[in-house]
Amino acid sequence: MKLHQLNYLFLILLSNLLQAAPQVQFVDITASTGINFKHLNGAKNDYQLPETLGAGGAFFDYDNDGYLDLYLINSGDLNNQEISTNSDQSSNTSVLYRNNGDGTFKDVTVSAGISNSNNYGQGAAAADYDNDGDTDLYVTNFGHNQLYQNNGDGTFLEVSKDAGVTAPSWSTSATFFDYDRDGYLDLYVVNYVVYSLTASYRKCYDDDIRNYCHPKYFEGSPDQLYRNNGDGTFTNTTKAAEISDVGGPYQGKGLGVVAADFNNDRYPDLYIANDDTPNYLFLNNGDGTFIEIGIFTGCAYSNDGIAQAGMGVDTGDYNEDGLLDIFVTNFSYETNALYQNNGDGTFTDVSYKSQLGEESYLSLGFGTNFLDYNNDGYLDLFIANGHISPHIEQTIDVVTYAQPNQLFLNNKNGTFTDISLESGPHFLEKAVSRGSILGDYDNDGDMDIVVTQLNGPIAFLRNENGNAKNWLRIRTVGTVSNRDGIGTRLTCKVGDNVVIREVRVGSSYLCSQDPRVLLGVSDHESIERIEVHWPSGITQVFEDIAVNQQLDIIEKGTPNLN
Repeated sequence: MKLHQLNYLFLILLSNLLQAAPQVQFVDITASTGINFKHLNGAKNDYQLPETLGAGGAFFDYDNDGYLDLYLINSGDLNNQEISTNSDQSSNTSVLYRNNGDGTFKDVTVSAGISNSNNYGQGAAAADYDNDGDTDLYVTNFGHNQLYQNNGDGTFLEVSKDAGVTAPSWSTSATFFDYDRDGYLDLYVVNYVVYSLTASYRKCYDDDIRNYCHPKYFEGSPDQLYRNNGDGTFTNTTKAAEISDVGGPYQGKGLGVVAADFNNDRYPDLYIANDDTPNYLFLNNGDGTFIEIGIFTGCAYSNDGIAQAGMGVDTGDYNEDGLLDIFVTNFSYETNALYQNNGDGTFTDVSYKSQLGEESYLSLGFGTNFLDYNNDGYLDLFIANGHISPHIEQTIDVVTYAQPNQLFLNNKNGTFTDISLESGPHFLEKAVSRGSILGDYDNDGDMDIVVTQLNGPIAFLRNENGNAKNWLRIRTVGTVSNRDGIGTRLTCKVGDNVVIREVRVGSSYLCSQDPRVLLGVSDHESIERIEVHWPSGITQVFEDIAVNQQLDIIEKGTPNLN
């Protein structure tokens, strides 16, 4: 009898194990995608600072076929360029890859006319700025930036000069957002430092080893805000919006930016990750101006009151309290920073409390994303790591130049666990990673990741088994609001939880993300209620929504900006 009972229990245990959800893995499928891109920084042993930053890219559906295409930015031979020049360097051609819908991509750069080949490329922001129904692309450079207007026929037209957004500086990240809620996407451009390949030239050393100079030796370059006029042109409103001006107070050596509504007043705010200077939180006053409150709210410095080397940034409600929190990647020996939104206008640095601080002490983070990689309904974290000094191992023996990337599981109790080693062979490999781009490129209901690398190929990480749990993908189409619905707040009732998500594209480091919202709902077979709060003030409500599908929401209703 006892033996029979033991056998029965064993069978039950075995059955449960067989029925358990398969383990989620990220598999590097780069070789099978047809993508043979390699980033080049043009380094020639004269240690020019732009060579350290790498470049990013964008997931966006340029041909409106329902599949995400991929734009990868190259840099090239910096030594033959200056900020105002346009030398023809074939090595710095950026590439547009069209998604074939079968897991492979095709290089369509030449036919699309979007190579950015005369520039030292840095970052990208993709959105429909002219509300004509197709996605345009803004590319930041060391030098004049480029705005590629989508013609709707598979080709692009470079219109940055006519549109008034050339921004002749050293620009890094950028984002589209509608700060005045007039239905047209505005543009925020992050700038780094004032740098000339000749005038800025100096020699720096670490322990008698030639190295790149610290950014402290260079003056910060002010960011720029461009208001969309609704006629294909933009007006520089940086000064009018009280953000900054040449010679003004806000010149923070910026590298990352995210636009989101941090105080739940329906107006998008801005958070900028700055390198070795305080990070900025620009609160939107709702009247066309902003006020910088980063220091006063507790999200400008580390918990020790020190300005860190902010690189990448993302925002998300990791603890599901209805408030957007902020995560910033930093330099080695600084730890990354998780700022928890307290809901009273302040933030608390919970980097160590969340168990994210210690795990990042030796790494140097760049790209980062909140993502629900296993569709359990809680936001996890991906971090792309890599140092800037190729000689770091000769000066600090516990820090490496190439570093493994990291994946952290949200434990649903305010803490995270590093699960990198059990999430696929990619996390065992070391690389000099920079940007990270999120997107469900195969439309299978889980989030995939593309990682850019300095002077190297990309890592295209396909999410395997993340869709074992249920999901809903949401695409917003504005009719009164901007066409992409960027800035739309989604409040979702899933079981006992209320989950918030926002539609946005710019985050991480030098990258533009999938504009669709992918909502993991675990084992729930339907979503009880979704409230859609558009930038126009229109609110729509949907109930009893089936899972494992894409829901296209078209804006309908009467605007209300109050």
